[in-house]
Amino acid sequence: MSAVIQHQFPDLIAHRGNAAEYPENTLPALKSALDLGVRHIAVDVQLSSDRQPLLLHDSTLLRTAGIDRHALEMHSGELAEVAVNEDERLRKRFTDVGIPTLAQAAGLLQLHPAATAFVQLKRASLRAFGHELVVRRVCEILKPVARQVVITSADFATVHHLRQVSPYRVGWILSEYSTVSALKCEALAPDYLFCARELLTDNSSRLWRGPWRWAITEVNSRREALGLGARGARLVQTMLVREMLREFRRG
Repeated sequence: MSAVIQHQFPDLIAHRGNAAEYPENTLPALKSALDLGVRHIAVDVQLSSDRQPLLLHDSTLLRTAGIDRHALEMHSGELAEVAVNEDERLRKRFTDVGIPTLAQAAGLLQLHPAATAFVQLKRASLRAFGHELVVRRVCEILKPVARQVVITSADFATVHHLRQVSPYRVGWILSEYSTVSALKCEALAPDYLFCARELLTDNSSRLWRGPWRWAITEVNSRREALGLGARGARLVQTMLVREMLREFRRG
């Protein structure tokens, strides 16, 4: 691989771990991604009824566990008994894969000191418990791996609060790529900006310059990654971890 191409390649973020091959946001998915050599992982956090941060994307368990219940209304002890095998998507290849606590994920991260985790605070929990409580609980648990963590959210107020009350690096997830968003970015000055690839309707212009690093989500090919790297993206997020690593290493 030439030096020029290496410079254009963004780094990969494993979205919810190696979620193409394992149940998302689980310890097997995270461990697989890290064992494959990915240096960045992204996970989602919701809170249980007793305010325990857990790795969950949805606020309900229907899609991942086949249970029609609201996770935010369940005690962490109940949720510890739930298997999130994603039977429909993964065709019943897994049994008894549990919902990890954020503390368990932090323990795994400690075994990979060169890795970085992007920890997304989900809107459902922010609405249910308030951003101050969610931020406080998450920051407390992540203290042992603080230097390896970036806390992210699509909620501007939450990211702003994080900036004010914690030393953690922060990332804002854009809901639109617009002039208004650009102005908010300048005021917030996050460490990272996340944006879905589909929001970038202009495929030629350079991404907004600032003190942040760009991370573009939903990228599933080497060609897309190279194009985004040329526009200023430092990272791309994907669930197709093994496939994308293979393409990147092929050069």
